[in-house]
Amino acid sequence: MSYTTQMDAARRGIFTDEMKKVSEKEHISKEKLLEYIAKGQVIIPCNKRHTCIEPNGIGEMLSTKINVNLGVSRDSVDMDVEMEKVHWAVELGAEAVMDLSSYGDTRSFRRKLTNECKAIIGTVPIYDAVVYYHKPLKEITAQEWIDVVRMHAEDGVDFMTIHCGMNQAAARRFKDNKRLMNIVSRGGSIMFAWMEMTGQENPFYEYYDEILDICKEYDVTMSLGDACRPGCIADATDACQIEELITLGELTKRAWEKDVQVMVEGPGHMPLNQIEANMTIQRTLCHGAPFYVLGPLVTDVAPGYDHITSAIGGAIAAANGAAFLCYVTPAEHLRLPNVEDVKEGIIAAKIAAHAADIAKGIPKAADWDYQMSAARKSLDWEKMFELSIDPEKARRYRRESKPEKEDTCSMCGNFCAVKNVNRILDGEIVTIYDE
Repeated sequence: MSYTTQMDAARRGIFTDEMKKVSEKEHISKEKLLEYIAKGQVIIPCNKRHTCIEPNGIGEMLSTKINVNLGVSRDSVDMDVEMEKVHWAVELGAEAVMDLSSYGDTRSFRRKLTNECKAIIGTVPIYDAVVYYHKPLKEITAQEWIDVVRMHAEDGVDFMTIHCGMNQAAARRFKDNKRLMNIVSRGGSIMFAWMEMTGQENPFYEYYDEILDICKEYDVTMSLGDACRPGCIADATDACQIEELITLGELTKRAWEKDVQVMVEGPGHMPLNQIEANMTIQRTLCHGAPFYVLGPLVTDVAPGYDHITSAIGGAIAAANGAAFLCYVTPAEHLRLPNVEDVKEGIIAAKIAAHAADIAKGIPKAADWDYQMSAARKSLDWEKMFELSIDPEKARRYRRESKPEKEDTCSMCGNFCAVKNVNRILDGEIVTIYDE
């Protein structure tokens, strides 16, 4: 039996090869997975032309997934460096890589990703249109914006961020409700500027059905971009953000009518006490579609440490329903991240995702922690390294500060509580000082 998209297959009761792999990874039954995908609550971004992909499911009831942003810019054009970042993203377990290239031969790099990388590949066509047409922004036509979407689909991209919600109504709302940080989304700012200069409606909104037809043909997942996401905590949960979210909820239902898979993007910068409510609002307004969040960053004052501010917010967001975390690196707001920044950003995001999975009771999530605790109890250092979220760093830290005795660390030495309680319970004498 033939099908067009993973959602179409689920609605027909077809259990695809991609679904089978996700079912096995997530310890979820065939029946439940089919139900979630049919309803739009789980997605499997998997372009028919991305043949080397390792399928992964994204949804609130599955393990939390990680996305890594990378790509060249005018100030950093080395494709080899970006491919090294791709290597580390896959090596460290990120499920998705998003190419945000904004300079040079973007199509060759994009095709290289979909031909060689097993991770889910995402893009933002609105960036690429500016590069591809190489002409002033206001001269790009509505059809040209749409043609770039088709090009990305043909190149094998699994999901695309499409800024459909930044329409003329949203633009008026933004201008009528002054913000501290205005619009911080690159795609949102580009489309806002184009609409202001041309006086036309956002083509991604006006010709949304045509976009959906492209997505359906290749089974591209629509990632509904949050052009009005807050760029500082002062702008969190304001009228612009919520009005756009209402629009994205309406667009979600229209996509589902065509069997197109959807996820919805979310904030942004946001105080801790607003995150849970925002996840509830999104789930309600967007009908349970998977939520993809950047952070949220819970404070604005930590440049150089925004992988930490993001991980704090990401853990809370995922524990309350977000399904997909976009990593943030220490370089956020400062520069294009280097390879080391990418590694730190991935590890921080993975910690947030795993902490949320434990809180949500995702099957097998806490088993990893149980195994680590058992290794610590028995002072099995090699096992601890193997189980670490970053084994290389754990090994390096111990190697750089070797203890006098192998069964302790240089922090506690003979005062090691684990070692001493183990010995007491085994009937041994513990003196500590003169050992």
